[in-house]
Amino acid sequence: MSTSTSPKPKILLLGEIIHAQKEWQGLSDIAELVTAESKNREEFIHDLSTKYSDVTAIYRTLFSVGITGRFDEDLVRHFPKSLKFVGHFGAGYDQIDVHALSAQGIQISNTPNAVVPGTADTNIFLVIGALRNFSYGQYQLRQNKWLSSVELGHDPQGKVLGILGMGGIGQAVRDRAVPLGFDKIIYYNRRRLPADLEKDSEYKPTIDELLAEADVISINVPLNKETKHLINKETISKMKDGVVIVNTARGPVINEQDLVDGLESGKIGAVGLDVFEHEPVINPGLLNNPRTLLLPHMGTHSYESRFDMENLVIENLRSGLTTGKLITLVPEQQGAF
Repeated sequence: MSTSTSPKPKILLLGEIIHAQKEWQGLSDIAELVTAESKNREEFIHDLSTKYSDVTAIYRTLFSVGITGRFDEDLVRHFPKSLKFVGHFGAGYDQIDVHALSAQGIQISNTPNAVVPGTADTNIFLVIGALRNFSYGQYQLRQNKWLSSVELGHDPQGKVLGILGMGGIGQAVRDRAVPLGFDKIIYYNRRRLPADLEKDSEYKPTIDELLAEADVISINVPLNKETKHLINKETISKMKDGVVIVNTARGPVINEQDLVDGLESGKIGAVGLDVFEHEPVINPGLLNNPRTLLLPHMGTHSYESRFDMENLVIENLRSGLTTGKLITLVPEQQGAF
């Protein structure tokens, strides 16, 4: 007597898994693993109606945007009816139109927890480096000058750290900043944190109140329509003279030209940036200013962070295929599935 078994659901990999290959191959016990061969967006759209027409899940790497383009409404309408899950590699998901996928009943996960330690560590490096004027010292040292006209920096003691966005990364930045001796740590968030999470920080009900009080402003908000160019000429004018601004979130949260203008006028004392508005293209006004401490988006540029991120996508897809629900649904979808 013969028995038949249902075919395994297919997972389509967009891009490359580098560090969690063993874990990725482990998914083969419940799914057929398919690596996309499309060379560009046009070809990918065609393949969605042919060889990828029956995929159940997509593993989307951040760098695959160079092939598929954004997961926008135009692309989503070509997705097969079989697609139920998209596991996105990265905490930020501004390359994805969540509304368009939700309308198709497709769940989306990101990797918020996996990026927290590396990004928060980078954030603190930029805070200290910008405060202490280390970028200016390094700039001169590479010109064979030794502290020639390098202005004195500042210690955290007696200063107010303002955190814009108190999600996982914002909270981790706060926890790492407490031992540094800031006089006060304040934060703004869409919703005030519960008392047990607020800990060593003070809530400010408006952004303007935070901007007016903070000596150092740490930007830890997601990028969306509301936060694009959140930091601009107007908001900078509300800050203290000589303010230090650090951004490890997303580049377009800051209007980069307004930031340059603030630096050149002296309104902004220094900046520490790991992200840029048009990266990898950097505004020359930032590159040529010695009071800018700049990194090429290295917040999660460590083996541990990348492995944890890759593995969390895999865990999400396994959960989706076995339970019908992803583990770390993006906030817009939480409670909807």
